[in-house]
Amino acid sequence: MRMMNFPKRYLIVILTFICTSVCYIERVGFSIAYTIAADAAGINQSSKGKILSTFYYGYACSQVPGGWAAQRIGGRKVLLLSFVLWSMTCALVPLNPNLVLTLVIARLLVGVAQGFIFPSIHTVLAQWVPPHERSRSVSLTTSGMYLGAAAGMLFLPSLVKYKGPQSVFLAEAALGAMWSMLWFTYASDPPRSEHPKATAAGFGESLLPIKGVQKFKVENGGNSVRSSTKIPWKRILFSLPVWAIVVNNFTFHYALYVLMNWLPTYFELGLKLSLQEMGSSKMMPYLNMFIFSNIGGMLADHFVTKRILSVTKTRKLLNTVGFVVASLALMAIPVFRTSNGAVICSSVALGFLALGRAGFAVNHMDIAPRYAGIVMGVSNTAGTLAGIIGVDFTDAQVEVVMVLEQEQEQEQEQEQEKYEDDDLHSY
Repeated sequence: MRMMNFPKRYLIVILTFICTSVCYIERVGFSIAYTIAADAAGINQSSKGKILSTFYYGYACSQVPGGWAAQRIGGRKVLLLSFVLWSMTCALVPLNPNLVLTLVIARLLVGVAQGFIFPSIHTVLAQWVPPHERSRSVSLTTSGMYLGAAAGMLFLPSLVKYKGPQSVFLAEAALGAMWSMLWFTYASDPPRSEHPKATAAGFGESLLPIKGVQKFKVENGGNSVRSSTKIPWKRILFSLPVWAIVVNNFTFHYALYVLMNWLPTYFELGLKLSLQEMGSSKMMPYLNMFIFSNIGGMLADHFVTKRILSVTKTRKLLNTVGFVVASLALMAIPVFRTSNGAVICSSVALGFLALGRAGFAVNHMDIAPRYAGIVMGVSNTAGTLAGIIGVDFTDAQVEVVMVLEQEQEQEQEQEQEKYEDDDLHSY
């Protein structure tokens, strides 16, 4: 009986939290399963990198179309369609490293499908969540990414060990199917098609139009349904606040993706430490992101609700504090030559990056509540490109460093041999 009084918007937020968790379990799971299968098949590092990066190309291409589709069709339907598509792909595609074309097409499909997810989520949350709950709702939803990544890294290697790499695909497909059933059963559109949560007065500082751009028609039963939508693309693309969000998203994901992809390499090559020896400590950066993301959301809503700071000042404060502390922690990582020091610095860096999300990640709904999904698609495209650029650029730097180290080692060996020859001649 008590569940009858449970606000529907809370259920929507919980389901979107589970959604992002499952998505990141899928991403981490593929990396783990494919890497193990590819190593067993003797696939070289270059080929592995191409397969792993294919996902992000599909992901980058579908962000803006995802926002458009969520705006036209509805975030609830697009989100369900996305999950069904990538879950079926995981269930049907065999994990055979030698079937390169098949894996490329499969990863592109998964990337395209998951590219629709975050624009759809922002569209749904903008419809359901009132302005004074936006920060903690978006922060909780996005924190699912970090919890999913941590859970995947912790449990999926054991699944691969005992059941084989293909079992990860089947497990991910099962999780996707279960979430789809929950979403289909319990999710719904807001009671009023005007989406009153998006236009509630008193808190938001909308900079893009939210009225006079939609037409409605009355169907049987007296319910009004959106029949067409005019999207102000020009105002979105030439809006300085939108570009501020784009820059923040690019910066955030550049740091995040570089650390996610290269921190294990730094531990193994830079610190000469096996990841197996680190145990659960390698999960700390992701768990820290989960914690700080929710702290940032609660702080932001507290500042806004209690009128301590305006919405704009709240976003700027958390964004600035988060990014400044994260920058200092990132610069401190090379100073420490121990695993504990590197774990602490990376945990602080990623934690405060997550805190900064309470600034820019929620701002989509502040400046354009009616078009939050589209603005999210635009900014998340920049974030995905940042990952591609950052990881590739770091890869090039690592290769240069490794070549220089090899040359240095060769010079030292030659000097040592010359020194030994001189000793022999002296006799």
